[in-house]
Amino acid sequence: MQSVFIVLLGIIGMLFGWFVYSKFIALRIFQMDDKYITPAHQINDGVDFVPTKKVVLWGHHFTSVAGAAPIVGPAIAVYWGWVPAVIWVVLGTIFFAGVHDMGALWASSRHKGKSIGALSEEVIGKRTRALFMIVVFLVLLMVNAVFGVVIANSFVSQPTAVLPAWAAIVFALIIGQLIRRNFNLVLLCVLGVIALYLTVYAGSEMPMALPKEMFGLSDKANWIILLFVYAAIASLLPVWVLLQPRDFINGVQLLVGLVLLYGAVFMFMPDITAPAFNSEVAESTPSIIPLLFVTIACGAVSGFHGIVSSGTSSKQLDKDTDARFVGYLGAVGEGSLALITIVAVSGVTLAMSPQEWHEVYSHLGAGSVGAFIQGGSNLIYQGWGIPAELASTLLAVMVVLFAGTTMDSGVRLQRYIIQEWGEIYQISAFRNGIIATLIAVGCCLLLAFGAGGSSGSGGMIIWPLFGSTNQILASLTLLVISVMLIKMGRPARYTLIPMLFVLVMAFLAGVLKLQEYYSAGNWLLVSLDIIVLVVCVLVMFEAWTVIKQHKQIEPSVNESTE
Repeated sequence: MQSVFIVLLGIIGMLFGWFVYSKFIALRIFQMDDKYITPAHQINDGVDFVPTKKVVLWGHHFTSVAGAAPIVGPAIAVYWGWVPAVIWVVLGTIFFAGVHDMGALWASSRHKGKSIGALSEEVIGKRTRALFMIVVFLVLLMVNAVFGVVIANSFVSQPTAVLPAWAAIVFALIIGQLIRRNFNLVLLCVLGVIALYLTVYAGSEMPMALPKEMFGLSDKANWIILLFVYAAIASLLPVWVLLQPRDFINGVQLLVGLVLLYGAVFMFMPDITAPAFNSEVAESTPSIIPLLFVTIACGAVSGFHGIVSSGTSSKQLDKDTDARFVGYLGAVGEGSLALITIVAVSGVTLAMSPQEWHEVYSHLGAGSVGAFIQGGSNLIYQGWGIPAELASTLLAVMVVLFAGTTMDSGVRLQRYIIQEWGEIYQISAFRNGIIATLIAVGCCLLLAFGAGGSSGSGGMIIWPLFGSTNQILASLTLLVISVMLIKMGRPARYTLIPMLFVLVMAFLAGVLKLQEYYSAGNWLLVSLDIIVLVVCVLVMFEAWTVIKQHKQIEPSVNESTE
């Protein structure tokens, strides 16, 4: 089968989601209104709360939520077959991710920019807030600790990506100042992307690397430390100085990357060599249900998106209706990346025959980012004639910059959580931004080096929990939005149905993983998995109690009104 048909069907579905479904949800269910004054205008502290043009905010939001996940998840899940992966990505984007991301952004904006964990107190109750924030902090800890390892590994294995990755920070600082002085946004965008791609070419000619050993640590460990030092500084800067312009440039360069990849599909029209449904999986391979739905998270639906939507993006929302553009269109961008990833790792660009494809994908977990870079660079070469080595550097830089922006936002979000704890529990030290940042970074480094030794890879130890934990968080976020809608007397089925589906799949995956960890004697993962599953059950009980109470009160209110 030719990949162009998959791409066309996916694009048609996502266009329906953007032009029809998202408009219906935004106007009829969430009832967004530009007369509402957003927290960015209410508070406007010039650091975290800053009214931002929706195009610039979309760039920040998109690249913060994307990271490497919409590449990694689909590139692994293709092992079960490309058909289930494509179906989940397309339907997940339209009916799950877009509503989830837009809803979290809208709900937070209507509660003074509070994180999804903190606003759950107002929507459901105090106990829910405490439980919710445990899961949120755990997910952020996983993401930050692991993405530091992912970027460090990329710098070590792909030294050609080092120069453009760090040069992007310099360009962002310059562009941030120019945007503040009302320079033409389109011109800045063009110049910024040109400068970035010039450094991509320069990087491919001038690879850079740290010494193999320095200060008694490996090059990878030193990169991890440097990345967290940078993330700590970046998280304390006003969002307009670095976060917004860096993410905006990254968002634009991703669009360029998507144009190259999708354009190559239409010009080269590669065949799909991967099986539609893989009947030759290894004996130890877990069942596609429920594992598919936690393997592909970003690109279909992801709890981490709710943290970003309610953590940084809601504090920069200029207008209430911008939540649709930023939240739903950000999810469409992720879905588009996930879809082209499936094509890149399923077609002849990765392997010329079904047998060769099976050799690449010998087991679940094979392929991943490496398969995307290899398949994507060959696709770009076949379609556009760009040398495969240069295309490989371009895609590697894209992955690194995505992971970097997610890490930037992740550390900032951890700071928000700690500061919210300071407010809730009256701990004055936690309210201080610098102290909160040091605690956040300290927790990440403690996990990285405390659990992983001198390699700094400790985050990888608890990473197996991420899939189910992240999707449980997505279901809990949809639950908070649903309860909020029920209290407002609006239809909640558009969020409740996705919530129930994701919850069941994620909970089943968590139980299956619990059995796996128990059999392996991994008591750390057993303990953490039990905590997440118990928290999930308790939050659901709390929410059900609130819904029942509201339904009981509703008739008496109507009677008294009459």
